[in-house]
Amino acid sequence: MDGPLRLEVMVASIRPQRFAPVVADWFVRTARARPEFDTGVIDLLHAPLPPDLSESPETEDFRQRLAAADAFVAVTSEYNHGYPASLKTALDSVKHEWRAKPIGFVSYGGLSGGLRAVEQLRQVVAEIHMVSVRETVSFHRARKQFDADGNTGDGAAIDAAERMLSQLVWWGRALSAARASGPYPG
Repeated sequence: MDGPLRLEVMVASIRPQRFAPVVADWFVRTARARPEFDTGVIDLLHAPLPPDLSESPETEDFRQRLAAADAFVAVTSEYNHGYPASLKTALDSVKHEWRAKPIGFVSYGGLSGGLRAVEQLRQVVAEIHMVSVRETVSFHRARKQFDADGNTGDGAAIDAAERMLSQLVWWGRALSAARASGPYPG
């Protein structure tokens, strides 16, 4: 694969007064600064997938968008030690489009920084045949980590984002080549 990888960044939280856009916008700017990616955003607030997992025009649009992607990042909050129901619905709404593709996580929250949600998500994405990259971006006490312009001075998060994106490039290219050479056997 010679051109840029298609990276889809999914914004998981759909709650009123959510902080997700601040974190997601920062990460998307970071990803778009990398020439290896053609980066899109799937905000689950604006992708109303049926909670009963039935087929719908929204599900078909979602399916096509995922099929065209080479890699994913989920920007997730942590609610009650878990991830948002909207993200679980998104992961369960389609099946084959996730397979043999890498995913990274950007989490945020209070003291845990969303890391408990990420650990649960690693189990779920493994079950749907995705590869979760090792590096995770995590914002502890997230509202205190960003200025009024949506920038962060959190050096650990900035470094983790660059390392995670590099891992997504490596896995994205490797898995794209593998999918091109033959169908995934899952």
